Parts: sequence; C-alpha cells; structure tokens
Amino acid sequence: MTLTSPLTLGGFTLPNRFVMAPMTRFRSPGGVPTPEVAEYYRRRAENDVGLIITEGTLIGHPSASHETTVPRMTAGAAEAGWRLVTDAVHTAGGRIAAQLWHLGSERSPVDGLASWTPSTMTLSDIDTIVEAFAESARVAVRAGFDAVEIHAAHGYLLDEFLWPVTNQRTDAFGGTPARRAAFPAAVVGAVRAQLPATMPLIVRFSQFKERDYRARIARSPAGLAALLEPLATAGADVLHASQRRFWEPAFDGSPLNLAGWARRITGLPTITVGSVALDHEISHRERLLTGLDQGEFDLVALGRILLANPAWVRLALSGRSAESHPYEKSHELAYL
Repeated sequence: MTLTSPLTLGGFTLPNRFVMAPMTRFRSPGGVPTPEVAEYYRRRAENDVGLIITEGTLIGHPSASHETTVPRMTAGAAEAGWRLVTDAVHTAGGRIAAQLWHLGSERSPVDGLASWTPSTMTLSDIDTIVEAFAESARVAVRAGFDAVEIHAAHGYLLDEFLWPVTNQRTDAFGGTPARRAAFPAAVVGAVRAQLPATMPLIVRFSQFKERDYRARIARSPAGLAALLEPLATAGADVLHASQRRFWEPAFDGSPLNLAGWARRITGLPTITVGSVALDHEISHRERLLTGLDQGEFDLVALGRILLANPAWVRLALSGRSAESHPYEKSHELAYL
C-alpha cells in the first residue's frame, strides 16, 4: 500500500490516501460560503487532494458559536453557498466531506451550552442538539456533499462529554466511559440516519484539547475502546484520530499511534493526522509509509501545509514537494 493507492469509502473511490484536514478560515460572512470559498476548495481538488474535509461548519442552533464569518450548515443561503462549493469540487474531479461542529464552552464569550458548565445541558437540550446535528446532516446531503464528518475532538461540545475533566455529570450521560460516550453516540446515530446508505460518516476525536495539550480522554486502550465502540455501533464508518504529532505512540508499550489503536479497536478505516508535513517534505516519512503499508491507518490528513500550497499533494506525488513553501504562521491569513 502506498500514498497513491486508491481507497473505496462507501459509494466512491479515492485516488490516493491524502485528506485535507478541516481548518477554520473565517471567510463566510453571515455564515454563508461565497464563490471565493468555492474557489478555495476547488484549487485543492484540482491538485489531487483525495478527500477534502471542510472547515468546521456550525450546526443550526444559537449555542453553536457567536462567530459571524464561520460557515453554517443550515437551510437557505448557507445551503446554496455550499452547493457552489460542492459543484466546484466535483467539476474539478474531487470529493468533499462537510464537518459538523458545535463549540460548546469553547465559544467566546463562554455562555453557551456545555456538558456541565457554564450552562449544564438538560435532557431537553441534549435532544435539541441531537436534532440540530441531524438537520445539518440533511442540509449537507441536499448540498451535494460526498461524506459528513462529526467534530468530536479538541475540547468542543461532543468532546466535553468524552473528557472526564469537563464531564462531571451524574446522570446517564456522565460517569463511566460508556455513559460519557452516550451523547456523542446519539449524535452519530441521528446523523447516520439522515445519510444515504453509501455515504460515509466520519467521526473526528482526539486526546489533546485546545485548552490542554496534555489532556486524555482515555489512559489505556481499554478506556479508549469503551469510548469508541459506542460510536462505531451507532454508525461511524471512519474514525479521524487527531494527534499533535502522528508518529508518537498513543499508549506506553506499543508503537501504535491514536489512529492505529482506533483501527485495532473498531476495525473501521482510520485517518491519521498531526504535523504530517510542515517543512516541504513529509515528516517521519518512513513511519508514515510503514503505518499505511501495515494497515495501522488508511488515510493521511494534511492541514497547515495546504494553506499556502494548494498544489502540495500534486507536487509531493510527483516528487516535487521541495517546490512548495514551508509552513509559516502568516499563512493562516492567506486564502489561496
């Protein structure tokens, strides 16, 4: 297996193993993607990114975020804007997944719904948010997306339930790992029910948080299994395991990274991500290729290197990645 090996997911086949990771860009005024947004994603598709995952798109509930330039996945103008995006990507021969997002207590100012504080979600709130995710999934299908990803990582709402530090609930949604996974699993099940049978559902999860890089939702493979198995049972088709550095082992005593453990536990295809390419070349290239070849993970996500380098995948696959620009912080302000 190599980076150029095709991979079938649901009803379509990807031409290679590269994925564009979701990266918030603040270019959608009023939550509506513009033609400029469509061109941004089209450039990655025409340059051989196997699967594009959009920046986080906010579900249609007021608590999801205060941001006014982050895109939403809602009916009306936003849906029409996303149709421009998916049409542009498909015309360029690409595939694109919509990432559905609720910030939870990470939104600023911190006054929205959360697992337990500042505004502990009631059972009615949980039902409402599950339906909001389901409605956004319906919009994504109508807008022409090829897949959907649920953001359950990095300390945002669904991850707040998975993480015992933020989940202090004493009801059916807190306590044991299985109970902490119950709300994210309900969201997965509700979204899965809105998608065509052949449309893949991806779930992104992580150990680290934006507020705490040392955080852990699980201290052992058994603890991780107790969280991931309910998500797989509920209907996840692919697991996107976010690490800061993909080459680092997830647990002591094994070289497997987080994506590797997710695959071993659930048997589902996995995406690995985390500083894969920041300085022209692939970091720890042999580790990456060995992981692919041995079936530790199936797909490889790229983030920051694609900000200033829409053609990075095409250049890398042709042995010309040295022609690209090394990542710089200033690239986060670019929109190429």
